[in-house]
Amino acid sequence: QVQVVESGGGLVQPGGSLKLSCVADVSIASMDTMKWYLQAPGKQREWVATTTNSGSTLYADSVKGRFTISRDNAKNTVYLQMNSLKPDDTAVYYCRAVRGGYIYWGQGTQVTVSS
Repeated sequence: QVQVVESGGGLVQPGGSLKLSCVADVSIASMDTMKWYLQAPGKQREWVATTTNSGSTLYADSVKGRFTISRDNAKNTVYLQMNSLKPDDTAVYYCRAVRGGYIYWGQGTQVTVSS
């Protein structure tokens, strides 16, 4: 069993920034992929960004150029730097780890973008 825990959410004004963290209780270097998702109120969960052990990163079009996913294997942590935040970015943000076909989700962290 793998546990991942997100943190760093909060209330921010439009145009502001936040940095989310996702800490795993095992080595993230052992994970196939680490991803961030968001779920806005009343909507389905949707993919935001991916980081792989090969160093590849992928982004949803809606966040490309504004969000950056990164990782620190020594700290077993994946980050999501979010800049130029918009009210539409308001959602619960989840971290997802995949290893050997098993999927592990965190409990999520709330991000609210509002003036």
